[in-house]
Amino acid sequence: MHASRRAFMATAAAAGALAGAPGLAQAQAGAEDAQLGALLNAFADEMIEASPETATGLGLDSGARAELKSKLSDVSRSSLGADQRSCYAMLRRMWAVDPAGLSPPERIRYEAVQYALRLGAQGGDFHYGDNTFKSAMGESATPYVVSQQTGALVGIPEFLNSQHKIETRADCEAYLARLDAFARQLDQETERVRYDMGQGVIAPDFILDTTLTQARAFRATPAAETGMARSLASRAADKHIDGDWAARAQRIVASRVYPAVERQIAALNEAADHASHDAGVWKLPHGDAYYSWLLRVGTSTNLTADEIHNMGLEQGRAIDARMDEILRRQGMTHGSVGERMSAATRDRRFLKPNTDAGRAEIILYLDRRIAAGRALLARLSHMQLRAPVEVHRVPVNIQNGAGLGYMNFASLDGSRPAIYYINLKDTALWPIWTLPTLTAHETIPGHAWQGAYLAEHHSEIPLIMSLMGFNAFVEGWALYAEQLVDELGYYDGDPWGRLGYLQAQRFRAARLVVDTGLHAKQWSREKAIQSLIDQTGRAAGAAQSEIDRYVSTPGQACGYKVGHTEILRLRAHAQQELGARFDLRDFNDAIVQTGGIPLTVLANAIDGYIASKRGN
Repeated sequence: MHASRRAFMATAAAAGALAGAPGLAQAQAGAEDAQLGALLNAFADEMIEASPETATGLGLDSGARAELKSKLSDVSRSSLGADQRSCYAMLRRMWAVDPAGLSPPERIRYEAVQYALRLGAQGGDFHYGDNTFKSAMGESATPYVVSQQTGALVGIPEFLNSQHKIETRADCEAYLARLDAFARQLDQETERVRYDMGQGVIAPDFILDTTLTQARAFRATPAAETGMARSLASRAADKHIDGDWAARAQRIVASRVYPAVERQIAALNEAADHASHDAGVWKLPHGDAYYSWLLRVGTSTNLTADEIHNMGLEQGRAIDARMDEILRRQGMTHGSVGERMSAATRDRRFLKPNTDAGRAEIILYLDRRIAAGRALLARLSHMQLRAPVEVHRVPVNIQNGAGLGYMNFASLDGSRPAIYYINLKDTALWPIWTLPTLTAHETIPGHAWQGAYLAEHHSEIPLIMSLMGFNAFVEGWALYAEQLVDELGYYDGDPWGRLGYLQAQRFRAARLVVDTGLHAKQWSREKAIQSLIDQTGRAAGAAQSEIDRYVSTPGQACGYKVGHTEILRLRAHAQQELGARFDLRDFNDAIVQTGGIPLTVLANAIDGYIASKRGN
């Protein structure tokens, strides 16, 4: 039994002891709840002030926070120490709240926030990379400040285009101010890259090759033709906001952003001269301890690398058996499951043309799959969430280093829907049978739907719950969503669609094996790529992209299957305890309505749900 679980049960016992004096119990809980609520609101305000990008992403950069719309975060080396000190200071402030006096829902929030702050504080002990509270809560804790998928160059241009709203002249001026701040962020990162080099922390040669290719391509675009200049100009024109916005943006790109990009390219070139081909963090200072921390970030458990590795092997064998049965019914009987799925991946019957028309067909197909998932909602939830979502192609300028599919959550103010990004650099990466389960994962009832609860009920939920994205909960829910739709008939009559679902589950089990293989067992990049291909039958290009992702953000990919496994364990526990009183919709709602918490705390929340259904 986890320590937090023991503490929760002790609290429940204390609450039961006070049952004979309900007035005293309610007064005590009310006072402590109010104290915690005020404290968590103060924490949220401080976090938002330190992260203007988060304020914009959540639609909170107006009114009293309007000045944040002109700013970007400080990512300098000095900010790292400030981040760790802030986490410790918040933890000390939490000591003023007596958890024994909290109501059960507030106790859950207390434990979740405390877990997050401890993770953030511990990350500051590793004096390289990006291991802040914000990165640990945002799925991007990384040993490498700049890589093919981390850093300002990857994130800020698309952030300005898709999340920075243009409605007024002030919004346009704020956009220009952020372009200037973008240059400052690039230089702050470059300083950290050089500092980390001095500590012997250098990304592998293959990561630097891709990163430099992206940076050079970014720099090679004439300033007037960049998306940064065009986005502002076109959106201002759409709103009839007069001004020489294109020329002003172009001048900032040419005079401020591009020189900063050149300085970053120079630093990355220097790093490349000293880079090795070793892929794992075991090679870094205190590498074993660092990977243990990254696994806690990724899974919100205390599972060891060996335990996670073995979980992947065991679950992989079980999924292979299910896939083998379906493949045989499709007449595919020769070779391993991975070999047969690899053949199906290459089968041109399932591929769209690698043209703009083919890409448009894929986008249209994804819209139809979103509608199919939405039609199942009444059977998996009592909540009536609107959960708007749009499908976008990953921008071409970052597609070579970007993930294959991912989600940007909706803003809390309702002004921007969830955005489902799909990487269409090569349609051969997407046999049509792989797309239904990806869409269930990213949209309905996966990420977009789970995030919609936070957006559509934000007035009822402490803001801090929207600032803490516990990876294993978020990704575990989305993987569970893939299984839910299968259980509700999403793939009935579509054996290839069900194979796509099982391959996706198999893929997540394989991730447990290759991530721990890379970072704990000293596997090479080549061994990890081949292992992923052998286990899943994924295309070589897709496997390489995925392995490079795990090299840049270790531990994150482990959260999917660990989270999914824990949610299924809790569901089985609830079914056993409640019997005929178990309602799948109630259980799903109980999970989502936690707001997204560590797995170690989620078990406590489900114990509370079971007790409430029993009438305890």
